[in-house]
Amino acid sequence: MSQVAVIGAGWAGLACAVEATRAGHAITVFEAARTLGGRARALPAQMPDGQPVLLDNGQHIMIGAYSATLALMRELGVDPGAVLHRMPLTLRFADGGGLQVPHWPPPLDLLAGILGARGWSWRDKAALMRAALRWRWNGFRCDPGASVAALCATLTPRVMAELIEPLCVSALNTPTGYASGEVFLRVLHDALFVERGGADLLLPRVDLGALFPDAAARWLAQQGAQVRSGTRVQAIAHEPAGWQVDGESFDRVVLACAPWEAARLAAGVTLPAAAAWSQTAEVLQHESIATLYMAGGAALSAPMLALRASAGAPAQFVFDRGQLGGPQGLLAFVVSASGDERETLQHQVLAQAREQLGLTGLQPVQTVVERRATFACTPALVRPAAQVAPGLLACGDYVEGPYPATIEGAVRSGRTAAAGCGSA
Repeated sequence: MSQVAVIGAGWAGLACAVEATRAGHAITVFEAARTLGGRARALPAQMPDGQPVLLDNGQHIMIGAYSATLALMRELGVDPGAVLHRMPLTLRFADGGGLQVPHWPPPLDLLAGILGARGWSWRDKAALMRAALRWRWNGFRCDPGASVAALCATLTPRVMAELIEPLCVSALNTPTGYASGEVFLRVLHDALFVERGGADLLLPRVDLGALFPDAAARWLAQQGAQVRSGTRVQAIAHEPAGWQVDGESFDRVVLACAPWEAARLAAGVTLPAAAAWSQTAEVLQHESIATLYMAGGAALSAPMLALRASAGAPAQFVFDRGQLGGPQGLLAFVVSASGDERETLQHQVLAQAREQLGLTGLQPVQTVVERRATFACTPALVRPAAQVAPGLLACGDYVEGPYPATIEGAVRSGRTAAAGCGSA
């Protein structure tokens, strides 16, 4: 039985630990934080009236095309139908404008969504249909160096503002001007052109810990695996018989921590391959995501609405947590790819809520700013490989793969790393 250390208990690390345990390996998971889940974890907070509430360290969206994630949840006893609210891909604004894709077989669903888009002229719709046909004709491939803005240069300003820009920041967390057109097309293909319901939005009804990390931790404990939370690994070292993690011997090691932590640990390994890998991970650029929880709002017309974002109105989406299993009147505003400070964001989003939603009297509950929430998904980006050195692997949403920084990308990366550990 091989001894495998997994450093990091985010979704990638836990997926790796589960798959590697199934393969017969003896797993020890090291996690620096006290709470499992990485950048998709539960966060205890308090409402203005003192009522305790479980929030998340960021409002997340899943989609129907997340096949690996949904399958793993089911395998661990989590019913996606019970913990996720499924709704068609909807980018509707408070005034009723925007697009909604019905739950039809592809590509009829997208065609119907375009034709039924409210507030769009026939010129807007025709431009998008022509672009979609062109992308499909080209096999959803483009010049690796092309940005999303260049890819969509023939689209009208309304289509860019009400569809492409919100989709791009929600999927890639990178502005269209320097987001990868190649990755954007891959996401569009897998969500909209592969399976019915692939583009459906899956909004969590429970805290993110209950979606997967808690179940994974229970399952691993039942299988005899060790999960050591609150344990930050200081160093790893290569030795003739395998690897050491803070002086403890293992046959293989999987770096499932954040890229900067993985780069730190790999840099200390006296192998040229590890040093080169560390440099690739170290130079990744990152984008922030802010989630502003506010209380005192009236119920929205839907669990999620798009917002018209601008320089002074930074939020792209708002979620009604009262319709998603949370306290009534609790809203979550999401600001992707923003560098503003917490106080500035709060003032701007409060003003945006008044102007676009007609909401006054909102009270801030918690503002969560993840400064390095995702890697910047730029054109022709070189991402670190899954193998760092012989016996040393890496997984995470930033590791080389087809998808941007998403939960699905993390889970798939974890499964790949587990397979790379070989037979027990």
